[in-house]
Amino acid sequence: MTQGPRKRWPVWKITAALYPLGFGAAAINIFFIGLLVQAVGMNAFSPMLSIIAGAIIGVPFTWLFARHIHKLITQAEQD
Repeated sequence: MTQGPRKRWPVWKITAALYPLGFGAAAINIFFIGLLVQAVGMNAFSPMLSIIAGAIIGVPFTWLFARHIHKLITQAEQD
């Protein structure tokens, strides 16, 4: 049984689906960086600052990852 060509998700849709993961990963990493900067005498980042920065920084990082995933899907479909 042969199926017709499937419509591939655009990058923005993959980005929207993966954003919660990108946001969470960015927020956690920013928080841990905030803990590490205490070693050089700076104050630690607050959890709220980490969440806000993660929400902002998570967008471009998730978009880059979604572009990579889209490229892999395209490559897999060509094989």
